[in-house]
Amino acid sequence: MKTFDVQSVSIGRPAAAVFDFLARPENLPEWTNAFRRADGESADLATPAGEVPIRLRTVASRGSGTVDWHMTFPDGSEGAAYSRVTADGPDRAVYSFVLMAPPVPLEALEGALSEQMAILAGELAGLKELLEA
Repeated sequence: MKTFDVQSVSIGRPAAAVFDFLARPENLPEWTNAFRRADGESADLATPAGEVPIRLRTVASRGSGTVDWHMTFPDGSEGAAYSRVTADGPDRAVYSFVLMAPPVPLEALEGALSEQMAILAGELAGLKELLEA
């Protein structure tokens, strides 16, 4: 059973500019479907049952180009998303994202991950469009 997916997108902007945008958690609602609001400590996630407040920790390292998010849900379960911005010449970047399976019961895992993979593909396309505009 697959428990992760890796996707990437080429963005026509310098890696530093892409990193700067992604490293600010308040930008999450601009390019993701799940976040309605985010800051350095918390976020509101959109779910079928309504908005859910979570704890959010963003770990960004300019030196390695990584931007990771650690989420703690109201029931105490934890989730994480890992990403990296890599320079592809002076004016282009590759943004890669490791999508981990959400913290759901095992019987729902494959469906949940497959659904999230499709959503992520759309979000990365939207991120590219947003940053290249």
